Amino acid sequence: MKLTLADSKLLKDSVSIISDLVTEARFTITKESIDLVAMDPANVAMVIFKLLSSSFTEYIVDKEVKVALNLNNLKQVLKRAGANDIVTLELEENKFKVTIRANTTRTFYLPIIELEEKEQKIPSLSFPVSIKTDTHQLTEAIEDVSIVAESVRFSADANKFTVAAQGDLSKAKVEIPNDDNTVITKEGDEVLKAKYSIEYLKKMIQGSKLSPQVYIRFNTDYPLKLEFKAMDKMMMAFILAPRVDND
Repeated sequence: MKLTLADSKLLKDSVSIISDLVTEARFTITKESIDLVAMDPANVAMVIFKLLSSSFTEYIVDKEVKVALNLNNLKQVLKRAGANDIVTLELEENKFKVTIRANTTRTFYLPIIELEEKEQKIPSLSFPVSIKTDTHQLTEAIEDVSIVAESVRFSADANKFTVAAQGDLSKAKVEIPNDDNTVITKEGDEVLKAKYSIEYLKKMIQGSKLSPQVYIRFNTDYPLKLEFKAMDKMMMAFILAPRVDND
């Protein structure tokens, strides 16, 4: 196995985002892509990641390989790569070898860890609404409502997507219309509503580093799916369980 990246930013940013949710995870390296599916320790959120072979300048994989790593360790190593450095990933002596080349050649060997948990399966979910919008618009809406509460209510009809929060004394609401920047595709006339953790959402919307657009899918009192894509390079998605409480 030998994988070389001339532009490491996509991998660096992806690992950094994932490591905010998951400390240890298993990568499956196939002839087509590097894949990861992992749950956070609290079993509230899932991350699904795919980095396509077309993102690499060199991609040699003879057979499928599964590699479990501490993501914080990997993040620290990748942070040492500059914008124009060439990064190569290999397996050597049962270690994960990361080589960073510029004027110098720096080599890091990370331990491959044992993960006891079984492999995660992506749940089969059905969504009556899909919203495609600017990542900046969603990020700003989450930041706005986070001022007043720790959870946010998403609601959608055919004309607008609403992000709202309510604290003990304060309220905040951001309405995003169905327009040139936001496309709402929805089944039926029912207004869909669900509540989610702002703490988790703030970690997930870091996907804005990877893509200028985000796909938002949810249903009433149902998991949320956020998806970020870089065409022919990468896909990162998050599934977040709804907050169900008495208010």
